[in-house]
Amino acid sequence: MAASDGHLTRQAGPTDFLARLSSADARDLIDAGQRKLFARNEFIFKAGDPGRHVYFLQQGRVKICQPAPEGKDVILWFCFTGDMFGMAEVARGGGRVVHAQACEASEVLVLSQNELTDYLKTHAAAALPIMQVLADRLRALGDVVVNLINDDAQTRIIKLILRLATRHGIRVGQDIHLNIHLTHQEIADMVGTTRQTASSVLGHLKRQGLMRLENRRIRIDSMELLDEMTNAT
Repeated sequence: MAASDGHLTRQAGPTDFLARLSSADARDLIDAGQRKLFARNEFIFKAGDPGRHVYFLQQGRVKICQPAPEGKDVILWFCFTGDMFGMAEVARGGGRVVHAQACEASEVLVLSQNELTDYLKTHAAAALPIMQVLADRLRALGDVVVNLINDDAQTRIIKLILRLATRHGIRVGQDIHLNIHLTHQEIADMVGTTRQTASSVLGHLKRQGLMRLENRRIRIDSMELLDEMTNAT
């Protein structure tokens, strides 16, 4: 994060693929693809669909969900501006195993498998950022599995908040502002608990003066104390 007049601006997150490209490579990628708009709650693709396209989020927010047998989807991660998604099936072939759903009005750049292949043939430098994004997602999902096994619900929620703050937070004075719209249900779905438990934990953290959830946006008052709470468990 870089300081400016007491405010810190967020740098590109670890999965912000577009920010890793040179301006020329990014421009050529945009020229190679097709721009599509998706309304809030509209599915970009669903589990079982053919995996023939890769997507780059130019504006908005998209959630990637794993369908569960009992009918309740599990949120694996959120995609923000610059993020790439839908690559796994394009790389290995086969149908989609997850849903991608717009959380708000979103603008997406879509490339077919052939278009992406042709692009990479002439833009070899873009291959490394793709591998870095996929490696970061794999590492993050590994952490989620470990947390589900080892941590209670409160610790999982705190770790989620810290992870989101580190990647997407903006420091304003002594606070961290996480300008991401998240409902209690979405937080619960990301850590494998119930909405009631998530609401209880968030209420407890608010009463302790550690964080607030205002208009579905998180304000963190003490990153240090939150971190200490996870290390103490």
